[in-house]
Amino acid sequence: MNKPNFHSRIPTWRALVQWGFFAWVVVIGIRFGAFVRHFETGGATPLVTRPPGVEGFLPIGALASTKLWLATGTVNPVHPAALVIFLTIVGMSLVAKKSFCSWLCPVGTLSEAAWKLGQRLFGRNFRVWPWLDAALRGVKYLLLLFFVKLILIDMPALALSAFLDAPYWAVSDVKMLHFFTRMSVTTVVVLAVLTGLSLLYRNAWCRYLCPYGALLGVASYLSPFKIRRDTAGCTGCRGCSRACPSGLPVHEKETVISAECTGCLTCVASCPERDVLRMAPPFWRRPLPAWVFPALVVLLFVAGIGTGMATGNWHSSLSADDYRRLIPMVPYLSH
Repeated sequence: MNKPNFHSRIPTWRALVQWGFFAWVVVIGIRFGAFVRHFETGGATPLVTRPPGVEGFLPIGALASTKLWLATGTVNPVHPAALVIFLTIVGMSLVAKKSFCSWLCPVGTLSEAAWKLGQRLFGRNFRVWPWLDAALRGVKYLLLLFFVKLILIDMPALALSAFLDAPYWAVSDVKMLHFFTRMSVTTVVVLAVLTGLSLLYRNAWCRYLCPYGALLGVASYLSPFKIRRDTAGCTGCRGCSRACPSGLPVHEKETVISAECTGCLTCVASCPERDVLRMAPPFWRRPLPAWVFPALVVLLFVAGIGTGMATGNWHSSLSADDYRRLIPMVPYLSH
């Protein structure tokens, strides 16, 4: 049976969203680099506007900001976009599975590109033994528990407020930039190892080590959108399970309820039968057009960011004079 249009268009829609968002992140990084360079050169290069979106790379600080916001009702003004982006991404998972991981996350996009390249180079991707895979998948949840205990449980609001008001947090975005532009030997080795693993194993970082993904997976349990299978029309070909990047047994489930499901729709695109697999809430019985779920993902993200902007919680309270004073201190701020 020929695959219907809404199936065949899914990979195209996903690639457009993934790489479009990745390009946007690259532009943000380049612009922020130019912003920092102005102060590092003593004003010898042009001053550009600082892009608040760079704060999306500060998830640990965002977690601290979240607790402060929940405890006091106030948003720390130094890096408010970090909190907005964090809450937006968690909110996306509550509604549309771990869609950030599979549709927007730049790390996820690169990880997927790596294993697809590995598939071409080696003719296949390798699989970890099931018992080891289960154990390794638990690592990211242990890392999540570590940060939750350290920040959400152990640190009182007063200590969090002091941390968020300290110079270290003020220049944490600059230090993150230097992590990529001034890599140490250790950083290069670690990234090389992770890249090598990603070539061999599907989404090695996302699957085993990313605590952010672990949090979004837990939140995604509440999502009404789930992969649903029509058992009457299913032929048991197992094409969906073979295609699933997370290795889930989709062909065995009437509804896929798993923290590992990223909502990538790869299984839906791989199903040769009409109307057997669909991503939908429980009350929706028919497959949605290919553009609906990615449109929902983008809409949720834009709505979250737009809310932050509309409420005045997007741009940092730090001025150019603050950065002029703080950036020379970056090499000396280690904690």
